[in-house]
Amino acid sequence: MANILAIDDEKGILELIKAALSKEGHNVTTINKFSTFPVEQCSNYDLILLDVMMPDIDGFTLCRNIRDLVDCPILFLTAKTMEEDIIKGLGMGGDDYITKPFGIGELRSRVAAHLRREKREKHNSFLISGVNFKLASKEVVVGEFSVPLTKSEYEISEFLAINHGQVFSKEKIYETVFGFEGESDSSAIVEHIKNIRAKLAKVGCSPIETVWGIGYKWV
Repeated sequence: MANILAIDDEKGILELIKAALSKEGHNVTTINKFSTFPVEQCSNYDLILLDVMMPDIDGFTLCRNIRDLVDCPILFLTAKTMEEDIIKGLGMGGDDYITKPFGIGELRSRVAAHLRREKREKHNSFLISGVNFKLASKEVVVGEFSVPLTKSEYEISEFLAINHGQVFSKEKIYETVFGFEGESDSSAIVEHIKNIRAKLAKVGCSPIETVWGIGYKWV
């Protein structure tokens, strides 16, 4: 059972989310106007579903404003599928996105996958290609520098690093990391990889290689 916050200006969407996830045993809080919600309460939730297009504040700005306050997965709800929107959302700290209209099964599976990912216990660390993975705290350190990866960026990096030398398609990375077999949503991996590369490049590290027509590998 998890505490889930759903933010959307469409009451019909909120009713659907609450009904679907409550049947899974989750406690679901729904709000359709964030300006009336105490921002500090966001830290009380295990997962946040966040609509992109809202009248009082857009979801991307809201994600950026609360990301320093919350450590849980943030999933965008959006009717937009343009690449620049995906880049913007993931770059502001979002973990994933669900495109409207979505089915109840997809919603439940995606939420369950992110919650499972949060509960995995890790106790060790390992060093590869000059990158030190601290598994317990989900930190990446290169030399004396801590690399500020989001949760999703960390999980993708850890998966590729543990299986270094092997090539994985974006669909396989998505399925393994997020635990949900999606087709269009695997495009999120492309944007996460871009963000990971940019952050590692700042500390002089470039361990992720593109194998054209196949996928990515950690070298």
